[in-house]
Amino acid sequence: MTIAHSPARRRAPRLSFEFFPPRSEEADAQLWQTIDALSAYAPDFVSVTYGAGGSTRGPTQSTIERIIRDTPLSAASHLTCVGATRQEVDAVVEEFRQVGVKHFVALRGDPAGGIGEAYQPHPGGYANAAELVAGLRSIAPFEISVSAYPEKHPESHDVPADIDMLKRKVDAGATRALTQFFFDNELYARYLERVRAAGIDIPIVPGILPVHNLSQVQKFAGLCGASVPQWLADRLDPLAERPEERAAVAAELAARQIEGLITLGVDEFHFYTMNRAVLVAAVLDRLGFERRDADSADAATGAAA
Repeated sequence: MTIAHSPARRRAPRLSFEFFPPRSEEADAQLWQTIDALSAYAPDFVSVTYGAGGSTRGPTQSTIERIIRDTPLSAASHLTCVGATRQEVDAVVEEFRQVGVKHFVALRGDPAGGIGEAYQPHPGGYANAAELVAGLRSIAPFEISVSAYPEKHPESHDVPADIDMLKRKVDAGATRALTQFFFDNELYARYLERVRAAGIDIPIVPGILPVHNLSQVQKFAGLCGASVPQWLADRLDPLAERPEERAAVAAELAARQIEGLITLGVDEFHFYTMNRAVLVAAVLDRLGFERRDADSADAATGAAA
């Protein structure tokens, strides 16, 4: 089912896409197919994740450098402060700046022992994302995106404490917040009301996760404090052995979620792509987004599912 492009919409919403650095030659080929395909939708920027404790620093930097060198895309690097001193983090920032990075997604990062372990700031390091934002702001006038949690960060004591941390990041110089994925738009609407009531006025960009693999998404949700509604599982579970039909339904559900957010006035969306183009492209096509040229459209068709 195709969702009609609203004639009342004055301009297409802005888009951004998140990728992660590849760990094999096969994954590298898939990533670049995906980047080539999704660049057809002219995103505002794309971001590349940064593994826990900087574990993917080299692959992240090489991926970012290639995007900047070989594509017309604006690239943002994720950055965390786990397991490093301020001086070490600042040195990494300078390395990324030298290859042309002007935009960081500043995150505290997961505890060194993994999600579920107690977080301990590194001695002499940035204690949290707010301090990291301030550190970035002191180095250069970077664009700085940060994270936001419509269902609160799992380590936050309560919602007010979670929103207070977001405000600290904004006061330190953050220019945009990218939310954790969610599937119930009411969660986002209530969260946005609380955020605005707290005096936070930067864009709060919904994070959209088209469901490639339901069990994987349920696992992610359990780790990050998000929820997967039963209705979503009820729609996708029976299609586990029918991948084409499952993908069509997943695209429909994500497109309907975005259409609902647009009616709330949202005009910017951040996609967690999982380094796959086909499902994201299907969502955007349902919403009426135009691809830049036929060659890129062909690339989307051939990208790894």
